Amino acid sequence: MDIKPIRTKTDHKRALKEIESLMMAKAGTPEGDRLDVLATLVEAYEKKHYPIDLPDPVEAIKFRMDQSGLTVKDLEPMIGKPNRVYEILNHSRPLTLAMIRRLHTGLGIPVESLIKEYSPP
Repeated sequence: MDIKPIRTKTDHKRALKEIESLMMAKAGTPEGDRLDVLATLVEAYEKKHYPIDLPDPVEAIKFRMDQSGLTVKDLEPMIGKPNRVYEILNHSRPLTLAMIRRLHTGLGIPVESLIKEYSPP
């Protein structure tokens, strides 16, 4: 198996093209092993060169609301009275630690997204 590190955009393109040709490879075969190794190398390269930033906490909440069809009333047990929910959603008030814990538990929003610092848009 002759595999080299991915250091350039050209290396990256070449690896992606080869991964595409190996997508139907069965696990445990030489082709499947090659696919695993290449995918790991591509993932490491992309993590370093194309990092994805965490979303704004309020945007994460709004996204989850949209995904799940939730309303302000549905957030009351996690945030408080409707006016408090609106303050959070309008960036007028920061999330508290207790709110973060309840939103994480209740909606499954990653804690890393909820604790990210943010400011009004």
